Formats: sequence, C-alpha cells, structure tokens
Amino acid sequence: MDQESRSRRSFLAGLQRAAVAGLVLVMAPVCAQQPPLPTIKLNAGIHVIQAEVAGNTATRSQGLMQRKSLAQGAGMLFVFNESAVHCMWMKNTLIPLSVAFIDERDEIVNIADMQPLDETTHCASRPARYALEMNQGWFKKRGFGPGSRIDGLPQTKRVR
Repeated sequence: MDQESRSRRSFLAGLQRAAVAGLVLVMAPVCAQQPPLPTIKLNAGIHVIQAEVAGNTATRSQGLMQRKSLAQGAGMLFVFNESAVHCMWMKNTLIPLSVAFIDERDEIVNIADMQPLDETTHCASRPARYALEMNQGWFKKRGFGPGSRIDGLPQTKRVR
C-alpha cells in the first residue's frame, strides 16, 4: 500500500470516528433517561393524583418528553415562579395529554387537550401559577373544568 492510500484510509477512519462521536452527542439527550422527579399527592375531589413535580426551568423544559405512557392517576405538575399566562406545547411528547392551568387559589383556570408531537401552544386564559398534565380526557371524564379545585399544591405566596 502506498503512502497516499494509507493517508486516505487514515483520513476516512478519522472522519468516521468524528461522525460517530457527533451522532452520540446529538442523540444523548434523546436517549438519556430522565432522572426521577419528586412526586406530590394531589386531590381533585375524591380522586388522588400522583404528580411528578417539574419545579425548575430544566425540568419544566423536559416535561413528559419521550415518555411512551403515563400511568392512570399519574400526572406532571409544572410549578412556575410567578402567576402569569403560561403556555405549554407537545414538542417531543409522545402521548396525548390534557393540561389544566391552575391559579393561586388552587382553581382550574382552563383545560386544553394537546396532541402528541404538536408544537401548537396552549395557554392559560388568565394568569396561572401551575399547569397539571394528565392523560388526555382525564379531567373531562371526571367532570372537572374551570373553577374546580385541586388540593395539595405546593405552598407558595397565596392569594385567598
């Protein structure tokens, strides 16, 4: 094998290693297992919800992305730093969800149904402090809507 062939092979091998390393870096966040989040028990009337708490920017950004299912009676509670018109979307979220926006009085402001992998934003109709995601239809099947209470939310500065 001549010098030019060895140089070309060495170059191609290095290029292949760089491509594999790049692919690993790009795919790592997608394949990484989300660390367990703290959970909280919420009450919606007689119904108990076991909710994971997304209480900081990183966990709120990750949300339920890449999950293939959500157990019955389980959800994710997004706790925001302030009461505002917060919005949610379904980027990289594989399961259909309903989101209830909840104000500082622990009352549902509005509920929106969201479709998997849809980047349409769904927003609170007025300032909310929390967003609770459940399997799609959970709230409707149990008769919950605007004005319904969710008890057990984390203590924050409250307006009563």
